[in-house]
Amino acid sequence: MPGGGAAPGAGVTAPAGAPERRIGAARVRVVQEDLTRLAVDAIVNAANDRLWMGGGVAGAIKRRGGEEIEREATALGPVPLGEAVATGAGRLSVRHVIHAVTMGQDLQTGEEIIRRATRSALRVADSLRARSVGFPALGTGVGGFPAARAAEVMLQETAAYLRAGSALHEVVFALYDAGTYDAFAAALRALA
Repeated sequence: MPGGGAAPGAGVTAPAGAPERRIGAARVRVVQEDLTRLAVDAIVNAANDRLWMGGGVAGAIKRRGGEEIEREATALGPVPLGEAVATGAGRLSVRHVIHAVTMGQDLQTGEEIIRRATRSALRVADSLRARSVGFPALGTGVGGFPAARAAEVMLQETAAYLRAGSALHEVVFALYDAGTYDAFAAALRALA
């Protein structure tokens, strides 16, 4: 963040007992934290297909990082469901915002869309040569997808991607509320 954020890629300090595990060459962590304050190279925005940034995660990114993120994003749209594109990060301390499209104008999402959006965001992070990336819970806000199932889907997809080989060193799932954090923490612990 301006005037006080840690250097991108510096990682996130997990509180004692915060779930984390090594998958492939990367560390995967779950933290109860504001996504826009993570010290990572890139953060993921749960986006609509037009890349308009209204409420929820997108709104928080826009408020903290500036309207230039939305202007750059909308110039890239529309983007198909399940795909991801990157923009600059405005005033955020990260270098990139990866916009993972989890719903269209009907505001509906589903398991396969969340799975593809997670995979696409990880691919974009690798293409940007990011060493670390932070994710919110995709599809669980306006999209209304159950947090527990989103956690399972996103962590399964992340594990499969990392096991296949990736330059990422760290993937952080930053969940703002306790219920979503608990769902992701349980899913990470249960991951085979």
